[in-house]
Amino acid sequence: MKITIVEPLPDEDDEIIVKCHFLDEDITLLLNQLKNGSSKMNFIKDNKIVIVEKKDILYFESVDDKVFAYTAEGVFETKFKLYELEQILPAKNFFRANKAVIVNLNKIKSISPAFNGRFEAVLKNEYKVIISRSYVPKLKEHLGL
Repeated sequence: MKITIVEPLPDEDDEIIVKCHFLDEDITLLLNQLKNGSSKMNFIKDNKIVIVEKKDILYFESVDDKVFAYTAEGVFETKFKLYELEQILPAKNFFRANKAVIVNLNKIKSISPAFNGRFEAVLKNEYKVIISRSYVPKLKEHLGL
């Protein structure tokens, strides 16, 4: 198998072209992962590995050098650091809100201005997240404001 990566022209969209003699199960699986990304993540709770859908995660928080994922069902520990999560989570759904928190944009109930140029996001579980001043422009871009 040969893999070729070509940088598109400035006015072209990113594109993946697959050339194959036949579409086997491995290629189909790879294409589905590219299109949809993995929809699940593994976490640790009570010394067990727990599998959680990314869409169910409300937010991630770093506390005392550990990172936790919060869902409506509970809190789960992950071995990833926040900067690693930023790289593997879909940017259209997850947003770095401040130094210690990544929030699922689909779980935000409301956003309002706070003091000193910060914003406050209320999540669907009523948890409040402060969006740091340095991340506000990126949030506005995500929301089309």
